[in-house]
Amino acid sequence: MAGFMPAISFQSVSKVYAASGKPGSRPLQALDNVSFDIEEGEFFGLLGPNGAGKTTLISILAGLARASAGRVLVHGFDVQADYAQARRHLGIVPQELVFDPFFTVREALRFQSGYFGLHGNGDWIDELLAGLGLLDKAGANMRQLSGGMKRRVLVAQALVHKPPVIVLDEPTAGVDVELRQTLWQFVANLNRQGHTVLLTTHYLEEAEALCQRIAMLKQGRVIALERTSTLLANATANVLHFKTDSALPGPLAVQARVTGRIVELPAHDPAEIERHLAALREAAVAVEDIEIRKADLEDVFIQLMAGQGADAPAAVEVAR
Repeated sequence: MAGFMPAISFQSVSKVYAASGKPGSRPLQALDNVSFDIEEGEFFGLLGPNGAGKTTLISILAGLARASAGRVLVHGFDVQADYAQARRHLGIVPQELVFDPFFTVREALRFQSGYFGLHGNGDWIDELLAGLGLLDKAGANMRQLSGGMKRRVLVAQALVHKPPVIVLDEPTAGVDVELRQTLWQFVANLNRQGHTVLLTTHYLEEAEALCQRIAMLKQGRVIALERTSTLLANATANVLHFKTDSALPGPLAVQARVTGRIVELPAHDPAEIERHLAALREAAVAVEDIEIRKADLEDVFIQLMAGQGADAPAAVEVAR
């Protein structure tokens, strides 16, 4: 895609929040020189733990916050200097369930269309309602909808002006499996039609399945920027997965990821798997349901977040 204008360009973006004024308070560096491009037609993932700067970056992209330094362009339009043009190219689905309680679903979509000067787009509204499973709710008041249905309406509102760039900020947080499937089928189809998609999510299996390329943020810095397939290829080769009710011996406990009774240990080769098993036997740890699986994006994420301190140089490899 070299030589083409990127769909989104983050150029040395920094954001510093002033000190609160309380004794001992200091300015907060939310973003520190963040730079990367998202190419037209990409399905791109932006990942990071809470407090990493994802929401701040999305807020700057949406024009809801100003960068302390750097610029953000959407299809070449600066989100500050050319706000109206940049916003026309964006459809943003926010984390929060923000809705007007006085309108029906169809009315809400018509009003949203009017914000962009659109009229007579009933066919597209019908297509959105059908694609997102909202046709039978078109005449329902927004107050009557469940949280999952309100989330679907937010997606429809973001798409009502047919933006070339779609930003999904935690779109499936707290929603049911049916909505997740409906949403991803609809958005994946839009991506196949050429729409650029930027996704932030804590469901890393979603990012692994959907995103062609991923950026990972930690404490306001980009610590990884790669194709998803490359991140997975460079990960620990295997993970030893088992269940136990026993405490792990010290050396294994340091390495392990424990969720309730489930324990996962990284293993680079068969010899390391045998060393793990030998250590478990020696410590008389009773295990069950042992399996060996390939590392997934969650394993990569945890390794990168644990291994890259805030003061370490960014491990960035730009791949398109």
